[in-house]
Amino acid sequence: MYTNNFEAVELSKDGSSAITYEVAVEDTIELFVNRFPVASILATPEMIEELVLGYVICEGIVKEKGEIKSYRIEGKTAHVEITPGDDFELWMELRSSGCVGVKWDENETITVNSKTVFSSPVIRKSLVYIESDIYKKTRGTHAACLVDTEGNCVAKAVDIGRHNAYDKVVGKAYLEGIDVSKHFLMSSGRQSAGMVLKAARAGIPLVATKTAPFNTGIEAAIRTGVTLVGFVSDEKLSVFANKARLFP
Repeated sequence: MYTNNFEAVELSKDGSSAITYEVAVEDTIELFVNRFPVASILATPEMIEELVLGYVICEGIVKEKGEIKSYRIEGKTAHVEITPGDDFELWMELRSSGCVGVKWDENETITVNSKTVFSSPVIRKSLVYIESDIYKKTRGTHAACLVDTEGNCVAKAVDIGRHNAYDKVVGKAYLEGIDVSKHFLMSSGRQSAGMVLKAARAGIPLVATKTAPFNTGIEAAIRTGVTLVGFVSDEKLSVFANKARLFP
């Protein structure tokens, strides 16, 4: 359901040959909040509830999870009802003017105050959680997982987009009542400001990736109090921001 087979012609120094590839599927999910069209999300069509709930949390549409009143999924359309506030009205105003992602980020004052600390060995060992069969087949997906201080993966998601994988993990945590402030997020993707801010809005204290952060991601982590870890491997990792939350 989440992959399709496509025929291709492979060209090499030895000539050409027919080959079949298993390709990741993407679909468009239309999200409405309080009947307003908010986003058209290109995503792997699974964990749709988790995706849209995580989206409204990670994008700052709601400031408290209790502001989500109800939701329903109708095919490829999702409807979320929230308790509207000044923040939502500002979000919609900036979105309409094309400024979300710039002015919205500048206006935000997020600080992650979690006192939870994590060990370097646990983070390194958690790399196994972002492996997935669909990635091995398609080479076209990202993964994210939420891990506790003991190294247990409590939520995992795979998607064509690294942002979507974040949203799905946070949405799953919301549905299952998991306290994200006591967990870290392991990601397969590069960490931009947008990725780090998603974690900060959700209240996740530490983000780790096997790849690289961008300068904007590091700056966002410093500003919000998120511990940002990059280049995680079996043997080492690098801490780019707020290292006090991590011990060797």
